[in-house]
Amino acid sequence: MPLSEPAPRTPHHLRTIRVEAYARDDGLWDIEACLTDHKARDFVLATGVRPQGSPVHELWLRVTIDEALNVREAEAVSDWVPYPGICDQIGPAYRQLIGLNLGRGFRKAVQERLAGKAGCTHLTELCGVLPTAAIQAFAGEVINTRDTAGSADDNAAPPFQLDRCHALKFEGEAVRRYYPRWYNHRAPERVNEHPKAPNVAGMVASVRPIDPNHPTQQEGNHA
Repeated sequence: MPLSEPAPRTPHHLRTIRVEAYARDDGLWDIEACLTDHKARDFVLATGVRPQGSPVHELWLRVTIDEALNVREAEAVSDWVPYPGICDQIGPAYRQLIGLNLGRGFRKAVQERLAGKAGCTHLTELCGVLPTAAIQAFAGEVINTRDTAGSADDNAAPPFQLDRCHALKFEGEAVRRYYPRWYNHRAPERVNEHPKAPNVAGMVASVRPIDPNHPTQQEGNHA
C-alpha cells in the first residue's frame, strides 16, 4: 500500500542507505553499508559547487563479524565528502568498532566512541543499521527462525523473531495463526537492545543445513 497522495512538491535531496551481507569462505561474515547524499540541483559548498548528479556524500563502512555477532574487523572509507582531504581522514577511527558485539550494547558503545567530534556524523549514523542487517543475514542460516511445532523437545526455545515487534508479540494474531505452540507464551528476559547475541550463538547448530524445499514462515522479517 503506497503512502497517501502528497501535496504539490519539488524534490531537493536524496539519501540512500544500502546494506549488503556476505558469507565469507573463512566462516566469517562481512556486513557492508553505503550512504549517499545527492542534491537535485547544483549545490554550493564552502569548497566549491558540487554539480547536480555528483554525490555530496558517498561513505562506506564494512564490519567483519563471527556468528556470535562479534566485530572482528572494521573499515570505513569516504569517497565523496564536502571537505575533501579533511572529512575523509576519519576512516581509521572506525577501527574502534573491533571488539564490540552487534547484539550487546552496540549502539551505545558507538556513541561513546564515535559521536560528535570523535567521528563522522554520517558514518556514525550508518553504524546504527548494522545490527538488524546482520540479523537479517543470519535469519534461517545462523539463527533459528523456524517454528518447532511438533518437535519432541519440550524445552525448545521459541523462534528468534517472536515477541520482538508488535506483529509477532506472543499474544498477537500472527503468533496464534502461524506459531500456535508459542501463543501466549511468557516472554523470556531480554536485554534492552535488540538483538541479543547469546541467542544467536545458541541457535547455530539447530539451523544448518537449510532445506530449500521447506521455506520458513516470516524468516527474520522483523529482525
